[in-house]
Amino acid sequence: MYKMIAIYKMPADINTFEDWYKSHMEIAKKVPLVKEFRVSKVTGGPRGASELHLITELVFSSKEDFKTAMSSPENMAAGKDAFSNYKDIISVHFAEEEILKA
Repeated sequence: MYKMIAIYKMPADINTFEDWYKSHMEIAKKVPLVKEFRVSKVTGGPRGASELHLITELVFSSKEDFKTAMSSPENMAAGKDAFSNYKDIISVHFAEEEILKA
């Protein structure tokens, strides 16, 4: 599977961020070919509090689906929304997932 991963650091105002994020997800849900949205709210780390707040993954079935989605107008709109509002706390990454059995 291929993923686009957005990592958000702790925002200055969590309530304002959460309100924005709800509307942002409505934009993101329009990105074509997304198999799953995975949203992880960071609750801490080994030493207590974390500088991270949220990790969002858009999961795609194939590299072709990933490429199509990333170049779509819907994805461009989602990216513009995120970076226009929270460019100082967001980083975006692309990954190919390999699942290993325990």
